[in-house]
Amino acid sequence: MLLIAFTMLNLAFLLPVLLLVEFYTFQAVKQVTDRRFFRWLYLICSALIIAYIAYGFSRFDRSSGQNHQSMLAAAMVILFYLPKVLISILLLLEDFVRVLRGMAHYFKREKIKQKDRFLPERRKFVTQLALGIAALPFLSVLHGITLGRYKFQVHKHILTFEDLPEAFDGFTITQLSDIHSGSFDNREQLEYAIDLVNQQQSDLLLFTGDLVNSLASEMMPWLDVFKKIEQHPYGNFSILGNHDYGEYIKWETDEERIRNFEAICDLSPAIGFKLLRNEHVRLQKGEDSLVVVGVENWGARAHFMKYGDLDLATKGVRPEDFKVLMTHDPSHWEAKVLDHPQQFQLTLSGHTHGSQFGIEIPGFIKWSPIQYVYKQWAGVYEKLGKMIYVNRGFGYHAYQGRTGIWPEITVLELRKKK
Repeated sequence: MLLIAFTMLNLAFLLPVLLLVEFYTFQAVKQVTDRRFFRWLYLICSALIIAYIAYGFSRFDRSSGQNHQSMLAAAMVILFYLPKVLISILLLLEDFVRVLRGMAHYFKREKIKQKDRFLPERRKFVTQLALGIAALPFLSVLHGITLGRYKFQVHKHILTFEDLPEAFDGFTITQLSDIHSGSFDNREQLEYAIDLVNQQQSDLLLFTGDLVNSLASEMMPWLDVFKKIEQHPYGNFSILGNHDYGEYIKWETDEERIRNFEAICDLSPAIGFKLLRNEHVRLQKGEDSLVVVGVENWGARAHFMKYGDLDLATKGVRPEDFKVLMTHDPSHWEAKVLDHPQQFQLTLSGHTHGSQFGIEIPGFIKWSPIQYVYKQWAGVYEKLGKMIYVNRGFGYHAYQGRTGIWPEITVLELRKKK
C-alpha cells in the first residue's frame, strides 16, 4: 500500500511537469511553423515516443533486471525530454519577462499595442534561440546512443610515489572497470575494445568490478570475446562490484540468488582473472615486492552493501609495503581507506561511470552531474600523499549511451620520485 501511495505521489508530480513541458514545446513548434501538417506531425511523433517509452519501461522485470528495452526507453527520455525541458525553461523565462512588461504597461496606464493585449507577443527569435540551444543536447545524446557507448578511449597517466620500490619504477597497470556485459549488443565493437586492451602490453591487468548487470547468464554471449584478453606478465586480477552480487533483482528463493552469485564469481577465472575477495597477492620483482589488495564492494551511501574488509584483506601485509588497492566504489577511499593504518598508496575504483553524461575537454573543463554525488568520480585524485584513480567504465548501464564521458581503458605507469 505504501509503494502504491509513493507511485501515485510521483505520478501526481510528474504528470503536470510533463504536460507543462509538452505545452511549451508545442508553443515553440506553432511559432516556427504555421503549417498544420508539421504541427500534427509533431503531435503524432510525440505521442508515439511517449507510447514507446511507456512500453519500454513496462518491459522491466524485477526477476531479470534491466533489459535493452528499458535501457533504450531511458535513453529516449534523455534524448527527447532534455531538449524539451531546455525549450520550456527558456520560454518560461520569456513569459516571466512578458508578464513584467505587461505589468509595467498596466501601471503606467499605457495603451498596449497588439490589440490591447496585456501580454506582448512572444518574440520569434527567442523561440528560434531556444530550439537552436535544444538541438545541441539532442544531437549530443543521439551521438551517445548510436556511437558514443562504444567510443573506447585509452587514458594514460604517470603516477609518482616516493616509496615505490626501485624495481617497480616504470611498472605499468591496465585497469578496466564496470564492464556490464548484459548491456552489450555489438560484437565487432567489443572485439575491437579487447584488442585495444591487449595492445597496451602492460605488466599487470586489474578489473575493478561490475562484470554483469545482475545475472551470470548475461556474460555467456560474450565469454569467448573476453577470453581473448591476454595474460599479463604479473597477472590478471579482479574484484566484485555492487552489481555482481545479483541483489538488484527479485529472486524466488535464496538458493537461486546464491547460485547466481557463485556463477558470477566463476566468471572471473573463466576469462583468465583471479578474483580477490578481501584478500591480497604479493608481486615479486627481483628483491622488491608490490602488494595488490582486492576487497569486496563497500559503498558509503546507505543503500550500498558494505562487504569490503580492509583488515582481512591485508592480514600478513606490512604497513610499509607498497600497496595497490582495488575497491569498486570510490566513496570507500575517503570513508575508510585514507586513514587506514595499512597506508594504501594507490587505490583503483570505478562505479560512477562518470554518469555516462558530461563534458570533458582536457585542460579546460571536466563536468558531470555525478560530481554532486561523488567527490572522486573520474581520473586521478590525490590527498594526504595518497592517490585514487577512478575509471569511467568500460560498458554502460541504465542509460543506453554515453555522451561526453566515453568508455575507458586506463593505463597507469608507476614512477619512483627522484
